[in-house]
Order: sequence, then structure tokens, then C-alpha cells
Amino acid sequence: MSGSVGQRPSKQDSSAADGYRKGFTMQEIASLLSVLSEDGTQSQTFEQLATSLHHYFNNKTEYFKIGMALVLMLQNPDLLPHPTQRLAAIFLMYEMYSPDPVAANPFASIFVHLLNPLPEDDDNDGYKREFHWAIPKISTSEKYFVSQLISSPTKELFKKTPNQVLQMDVSSFPPIDYSGIQLSLVERQSEMPGKSKSAIPCLMSDPDLKPMTFEQFNKPGCINQDVQRQTLEAIIGAPDPIFDKFLRPEFIPLVPPLHCSLDEELVWMSPPVQEHLPTWDVSMCKTSSVGTEMRRLMMKAFTSPLVINQQQQLLHELGKNPSLVFHTGLTPAKLPDLVEANPLIAIDVLLKLMQSNQFTEYLSVLVNMEMSLHSMEVVNRLTSAIELPSEFIYLYVSNCISTCETIKDRYMQNRLVRLVCVFLQSLIRNKIIDIKDIFIEIQAFCIEFSRIREAGGLFRLLKTLDGNEQATDKALPTNNSGSSR
Repeated sequence: MSGSVGQRPSKQDSSAADGYRKGFTMQEIASLLSVLSEDGTQSQTFEQLATSLHHYFNNKTEYFKIGMALVLMLQNPDLLPHPTQRLAAIFLMYEMYSPDPVAANPFASIFVHLLNPLPEDDDNDGYKREFHWAIPKISTSEKYFVSQLISSPTKELFKKTPNQVLQMDVSSFPPIDYSGIQLSLVERQSEMPGKSKSAIPCLMSDPDLKPMTFEQFNKPGCINQDVQRQTLEAIIGAPDPIFDKFLRPEFIPLVPPLHCSLDEELVWMSPPVQEHLPTWDVSMCKTSSVGTEMRRLMMKAFTSPLVINQQQQLLHELGKNPSLVFHTGLTPAKLPDLVEANPLIAIDVLLKLMQSNQFTEYLSVLVNMEMSLHSMEVVNRLTSAIELPSEFIYLYVSNCISTCETIKDRYMQNRLVRLVCVFLQSLIRNKIIDIKDIFIEIQAFCIEFSRIREAGGLFRLLKTLDGNEQATDKALPTNNSGSSR
């Protein structure tokens, strides 16, 4: 039914169609009727009508829903009884999409239908055919207004009122060509499937207008505004609006005939039905690469402590193949995270990196990281396992002392001083550092924190070592002189 195609707006995209899925609220219906009131459409210009519309409806996603409601009103004359209201509704369908080309307007087919209405032929029995979905014919002046609106609208046109347009004499005006828009619509509709172009609306207007109040008796054509509002609320105010529903023909395909088999054809053999159970592949999505698993464990070791079996697995694989340490994703920047989360892993990894060109860079990062129990443990283990450069150890000791002196929290300061004192005693007793090189700095540190017991113990150890060295120095000349005699 090609006529229904001209009536029904096309849903060009999902964004336009989604806007009208929800029905109107009572406030929105009252606002729409206010814009299309009979008094307002007779006295206001088209510019003023557009301003009123955008004042009440400033959300562009609602425009398609509003346009569908306007089409419904145009299809049912009792909802828009006055010609000025009808002309205002046509203009508002154009105004909502005026920034876009007219061919892109989802209601462009309505404009073309108004300019080319369906013929009203009589049947052989003299009965006049009527289509309940067809918009009533418009006057010549209204046609001229619509053709100018979709082809070449001017500012002077919008400054007129609908009443002025209805009173225009357009008999001497040349016709306006809008064939380009028609061609665009035909091209667009040719791409649509035939089933989508064959539909009619589900709503039908009652041809008998019965009076609803005493004042309407003997007044044919009089519309009760309260009844008009109640009708619109029932049609477009529901959560699932009725104006979106339409009837489509049911396409029933023909049943194909049975195929007649021939004697020379192969016989179809149906195998016995067996129950097949799925089997889960436990090795699916698991990699067999040791390097990948090592990298996964190391990435986890940067952020949280590993459990015992994960630590053992990582240390075991590194022990079997020390070169894997270069493929675990460890960089000098990530070393502090590894030291704080898994110090034992950090110690083993640093020992494996001794021959690397970046080992000095790793030591530099270790020296300059924030002092903690784990960093001291890593340094202490490294100094016990390998011979580190003396300048590295002295720099780390100086940083530890400087941290203790600058920290503001008294509790954390006391805790760090105890850790540093125990750490220094371990270095001194294991003869990892030469006390003479940093004797003055450590002595000043012990005096500053003499209130702490561990600092006093470290100070006594310094004095003991200093006394032994002085005694040794005094004995050396005597022994030398005796030997010379």
C-alpha cells in the first residue's frame, strides 16, 4: 500500500526512533496543546510558535515523539479542528529538523503527501472510498506554504501568522519545484523491504461527533477541549503509546511440494542416536612456556607477597635457569616494589644480576629507595653474600642516618633508629665496613639518639673497637723496637 508509505515517517536511525518509545507525561501533553491552541495559532507568527515549542521541549531526542503525535493529530481532524492549528502542526514538524536538509527530515514524506494527496475515486456502486489513515486535503494556500517551506523558505514567511497564510491568494503565484525532494524520498524508500512499506495505523477516528455537553447541542463540528485532552492522554500518554502501533499484512510463504524420490537415488541412512557428553579440556588457556609463568609470578610479586609455594616455584626456576631473570619484566624502577613485597625474591634476583651491565643501576636504586626493614634485610644479605663496592655501603649507611635525623614522627624515628643500630652492628661484627671511614658520623649518630638502648649498645661497640685499635697501635712500636734490638 504505497499510500501508507507516504503517511508514515521513516525511522532513519535508532537515535531518532528511541526518542518516542516512551509516552508523553501529562505536563508534556498540556504544553503541546498550549503551543497548538486555537487562539495561539491565530495570533502568533511562525517564529513565535517555534520559540514556544523550543521553550517547552528543548531535548532533541524528544522531537521524533512529538512529530509522531503531530501526525496523529493531522490524521484525526477532531484533534486539530481549526485550519490554523493544522498549519502550525505542519510547520512544527519542519521546524524541529530545520538545521538538516529536508530530505533527511523523518517527516519529509508527510510534506510530499500533503502536496500530492491520494485520489478520492468512487467505486462502481457509487460509494466513496475513504482511508482512515489519510491526512485530509489542505487548501491551495496551505499547499503553497508547504512547498515553499520545503524548497526555499524565507524569513518573511516565518514572520506571518497561520491565519495570514490561509487568507493568501496564491492563484497568480508560480508553482514551486520540489521534485528533488520527491526523488530523494523515492530512492530512500526503494531500499526498504516491501513488508515495512505495507502498514496502516491502528487508530481510527469516530465519524460521528456526539455532543458531550449541553452547550454542544445543535452545534455541529464543535469540539470539547476537555474531551480532546482526555483523548490525547489516553493515546499518547500511556507508557507504551498507542500511536506507535500499526497493522502489517501477514506474509505466509507457500508450503513447498514433497519431493518425489527416484529408484536410483541414494538411501538416506539415519545413524542411531547417541548421547554425547562434553569433555572439559583442563589444559585449555594454559601456557606451557616457563618464561610466561615466571613473568606472571614476577608481575604479582611487584604488588603483593607471594605464598610459599609460589616463592619456591619462582626461586626453583631461577636456580635452574638464571638467564630467566632477564625475561621476568624486572626493571630498576620496579625494584623498590619487589623489595617491599618480597625481599627474599629481590635478594635472589639481585644475585643473579651481578654480571649484568645494569647491576650498578639496580644498586643505585636500592641505595636511594625509602629506608625500611626489608631494604635493610636485602642490603645485609647482599653484603654477606658478595663483596659490594664500599662506596655503595657507605652511601646507604649515610642515607639511613639522614632518614633517622629528618623523620618527624617520634615513634617511627625510634623504630628506625633501632633498626639502623642493629644493622650497623651486623656490618661491623662481620667486618663488612671499615669503622674508621665513618667512625665520626656513626659516633655522632649514637650521641644524638643516646636515649635509645640500641644506640648505646652501638656506641659501646665503637668504643671497644676504638680502644682495641689504640692498644694495637701502642703495641706495634714496642714490638718493632724489640725486634730491632
